[in-house]
Amino acid sequence: MESQQASVKKIALNYGLLLALLSIVLQVISYVLDAHIDRPWWLNVGQLVISVSVLVYGIKLFKTENAGFLTVGQALKTGLAISLVAGIVAIIFNYIFMNFIDPDFVQQTLDFSRQQMIEKYPNMTEEQIEASMSISEKFMSPWIMSAFSLMLTLFFGFIISLVVGMIMKRNPPTQF
Repeated sequence: MESQQASVKKIALNYGLLLALLSIVLQVISYVLDAHIDRPWWLNVGQLVISVSVLVYGIKLFKTENAGFLTVGQALKTGLAISLVAGIVAIIFNYIFMNFIDPDFVQQTLDFSRQQMIEKYPNMTEEQIEASMSISEKFMSPWIMSAFSLMLTLFFGFIISLVVGMIMKRNPPTQF
């Protein structure tokens, strides 16, 4: 008896767009509340809850559409595909955000970093601060930020999918 294989592509597209949309809503809320520069703890927790929830539901849907069977590999494939779609949409939104919505975002972030450095490390010399800020500026380029954003999205997607896959795993029966 042949069972119809669940579509990773369809699930990844739908749940990846959902994850991106919910993440964008959270980012807009943080922007409206003027919390987008210092990123308070609740923002990180909110993003984690959104990511875990969407990945769990996406992987669960794959399992349901796959006759109730799920291997860890299928969970990883599904979760990473969802994360990839969400990461690409997030990169596009961040480009729009940093270039049109809040073009001063990078400079504000660098100023905030400088202030934090001065407060946390009062013994740092001006040369040390300038050297640190120079490195920070290089990491704030759009390409590097996009690459790190995508890598982090895929890394957390991998970890979450691995855990979810191990919990929800149900291997299909072997056929002789």
